[in-house]
Amino acid sequence: MTKPATTAQAARGTRNTVVLLVFTAVTNLADGVTKVVLPLLAAQASGSPAQVAAVSLSLSLPWLLVALHVGVLVDRVDRRRLLWGANALRLLAVGALIQIALSDGITTAVLFAVGAVLGVAEVIALTAASALIPAVVPPAGRERANAWITGAETVCNEFCGPFVGGLLLAAGASVALGVTWVSYLAAALVLVLLTGRFRAARQQTAAGEQRAPETVNKQITGGLRYLWQQRLLRTMALILTGLCACWGAWLALMPLFATQTMGLTSREYGTVLSALGIGGLAGAVAVTWLNRTFGRRWVMFADLVGTFAMMAVPALTTSLWAVTAAAFAGGMGGTVWTVNARTIGQRLVPDDMLGRFNSVSRLFSWGALPIGAGLMGLLAEWLGMRTAFLLFAAAAAVTIVPFLRVVTPGALAEVFEDERTGADTNTSTSTSTN
Repeated sequence: MTKPATTAQAARGTRNTVVLLVFTAVTNLADGVTKVVLPLLAAQASGSPAQVAAVSLSLSLPWLLVALHVGVLVDRVDRRRLLWGANALRLLAVGALIQIALSDGITTAVLFAVGAVLGVAEVIALTAASALIPAVVPPAGRERANAWITGAETVCNEFCGPFVGGLLLAAGASVALGVTWVSYLAAALVLVLLTGRFRAARQQTAAGEQRAPETVNKQITGGLRYLWQQRLLRTMALILTGLCACWGAWLALMPLFATQTMGLTSREYGTVLSALGIGGLAGAVAVTWLNRTFGRRWVMFADLVGTFAMMAVPALTTSLWAVTAAAFAGGMGGTVWTVNARTIGQRLVPDDMLGRFNSVSRLFSWGALPIGAGLMGLLAEWLGMRTAFLLFAAAAAVTIVPFLRVVTPGALAEVFEDERTGADTNTSTSTSTN
């Protein structure tokens, strides 16, 4: 009698996974388009490098400014409605920009404002979507869901979106923005197909009564305290912060290193960047098989090795193939870490804490990207580019010791103990039935 219920739950989880995958793919494709279109429009509106950079920054700045408050919102409000709200913001912002573009009134101030609204919408959408997965996908399907969604984020946001944005711009800014607007609308409509519970359950008192809602500041503090008190999650977050700083450093210096030191053409440099994304896609496709074959711990450890290789290889050689292979390893490692880290977090973190946990984690990791980029620029200026790469390689190597000490087989076995127990229970039930 248990088996049909389990089958129905799995089917519902698969349907929800497909819905979230389509939503993620379409919105990230549109986000990728805007990340190309807005800076190019800013370059046409103003010749100031600072103003163009400010427009680009407006898309990511909300992660530093509003992520913690968005995390509280995700833990308080219906998460599917938040996804609709995020897309409503996108539709309003892009729709207004289309009207302004048709009247030739685009300025960098307008583009900065639109970028800020789109950035806030992205924070809401990504945080709410991550928190939705445990509620609408059963535990056995979450690794697959995280892998598919991570792969969609990588391909659509980093590759297809910018590429499509460049093609659409050739037909005109209004055309590019119009297609983006339609994409956001289509993604919002897809969410109607989601089934399940979309609001976090409120914690209860010892007497079984619902706790009164806390203040926003108290909930933010509670989320930070929770992460700090969980040794495994805290260590993973700190390691990821260090690795993201290395990624920010690599992305900041590689264009100059590739053209000046390696002597690469634009096409060859594009090959290096493509290897980064292809590696990420390969990791998303293969992560389940890799986890079964090598174990989750060593698959996550591959991200440390890949990031170390990304930083160390340019310090040692200017070989295009060696640097490209290191970029592939780094991209693959980054994706398998992301999939496994999300799956672990979704198992350990209570439902009413998931929004804050996701926002804090992304605040640390994404906030480290510009810090790493800035530090890499200073080190390269003072000590030379190869020495700067070598120092960041050493920083990546430092993460190995805490990883091996904390992310142990025993710690991961505790996280997935219910999965093993459930498998054993199903086996024994099946045997007794037969």
